[in-house]
Amino acid sequence: MAKVEIYTQAGCPFCVQAVALLKQKGVPFQEIDAPRGTPEREEAIKRSGGGQTVPQIFVDDQSLGGCRELMQLDHGGALEFLLQRS
Repeated sequence: MAKVEIYTQAGCPFCVQAVALLKQKGVPFQEIDAPRGTPEREEAIKRSGGGQTVPQIFVDDQSLGGCRELMQLDHGGALEFLLQRS
């Protein structure tokens, strides 16, 4: 299965929604706490090519974007493919 990482921040409803979807699908993932102004947040921005918001989601080190993109991939059926390609 693919390596999934998600940068989140406490109190972020989009982070909660993205994490819930991954858990519902039984996807193992690493959640990285990345509040604004932390080195983890700077890492997420750099890795995503400038994405300033959370969550920032990566599958096998490739940026998927945030919650909206994750939901779109799921609804379109592409998320399963991405998660199983490794």
